[in-house]
Amino acid sequence: MANDVLDRGADAAPQKKAGRRPGRPSGAHGEQARAQLLDIALELFARQGIGETTLGAIAREAGVTPAMVHYYFKTRDQLLDMLIDERLVPLRIELARVFNDPHSEPVDTLRAFVETLVATVEKCPWFAALWVREMISEGGLLRQRMAERFGDEHKDRAIERIAGWQKEGKLNPALEPSLVFASLFGLTVFPLATTRWRAVGDRAISSEQLARHVVALLMNGIQPY
Repeated sequence: MANDVLDRGADAAPQKKAGRRPGRPSGAHGEQARAQLLDIALELFARQGIGETTLGAIAREAGVTPAMVHYYFKTRDQLLDMLIDERLVPLRIELARVFNDPHSEPVDTLRAFVETLVATVEKCPWFAALWVREMISEGGLLRQRMAERFGDEHKDRAIERIAGWQKEGKLNPALEPSLVFASLFGLTVFPLATTRWRAVGDRAISSEQLARHVVALLMNGIQPY
């Protein structure tokens, strides 16, 4: 009997020591759990908007307690900043990289931009809907946050590049440089933000075909007179 009591006591001690702190998530821990919550937040932001998505809604979608979400993100603003730094900034850098080659021709550069944009949407299914909802819509919280954080440095540099090509006679001078990106995004991302673009009649449209279509549509417009 005494040995049984000692055995139970020995078993109980480790269980008490292994108890977790209040609010610490169970199951997946650390970067894995945090990354999963960021993925779910992105999906909800794209589906219903940032303003309509609370930390509690993210917890419900993830099937976890609000305490788990708050363990990693104290506020929605903190979560949004992490999403920008870890998910959106790398995509932004990748899209801007096509303008870094000072010797590239404009047609090749704009084609590369469209192809990179299509590849981005393929890799990140939430990107197109999030861009439409939060970057071009009036009052989009993501657009405001991105402007506060980074300003328009990358955009202004690309616009200057386009204007320089016009002065060199390599681009149609009737183009408005500040609208070129809006045109490229509109022609590319709007179709990708819907489900209907994938099939026209009985013919499925691939991402590669969409990229070729956008570039072909622009070719006459971007050629110099």
